[in-house]
Amino acid sequence: MTAELTPQNIVAFLGDIFERRGGEEYLGEPVTMAQHMLQGAALAERAGKPERIIVAALLHDIGHFTSEFGTYHPDDTHDRHHEEAGAEVLEAFFPSVVTDCVRYHVAAKRFLCATRPEYFGRLSAASVHTLNLQGGPMDADEVAAFEGNPNLSEIIEVRYLDDAGKHADMKTPDFAHYAPMVQRIVDAHCGVAVL
Repeated sequence: MTAELTPQNIVAFLGDIFERRGGEEYLGEPVTMAQHMLQGAALAERAGKPERIIVAALLHDIGHFTSEFGTYHPDDTHDRHHEEAGAEVLEAFFPSVVTDCVRYHVAAKRFLCATRPEYFGRLSAASVHTLNLQGGPMDADEVAAFEGNPNLSEIIEVRYLDDAGKHADMKTPDFAHYAPMVQRIVDAHCGVAVL
C-alpha cells in the first residue's frame, strides 16, 4: 500500500483491486475472485437485503489480496488469515456489522457445520477442503462463544451468500455498480457530510 487510505479514497482503492486482481482463481472454484464476490453482492441485492449486507458480501474475501494492504511480506513465517487481514483494513472505514461479516465468515462455516447438520451437504468440494484446513466444525465451547456475537444473524447471511456465489455462468454488475453504495456505508460510518 503506497498511499494512506482515507474515507475519500478507500472505495477507489477497493475498485482498483477488483479491476487488477479480480481475475485470479478462487481456490479451485469455477469462478474468479471478483466473480465470487460480485455474485454474493448481486444475490443479496436481488433478495432486497440491506446495503450493509450487500457491501459485506461484496467485500468478504478482500483479504485474499493482503499484499495490497501492506500486511503481506514474502518472508512471513506465519499465515495471514484472509478474513482477519480483510477486516483489519476495512475496520477504519466500515461499521462493525460489515467488518464482523468479513472477519467471521470462515468461523460461520465452522459454526454452521456444527449446528446445522444439513449445511455440510451444501458445501462445494473446495469448501470442504478449506473447512478441514480451518479447524473443522466448531466444538461446543466455540459455538457458545460465537453465538454471543451481536452481528450473528448478519454474519450467517453473508456466509450463505458466500456459499452461493460460485456459478460459472452467472451475470452480475461490476464493482462500479456497487461503488456508490460502498461509499454511502463509508460516509455514514466515518461521519462524512453528504453535499
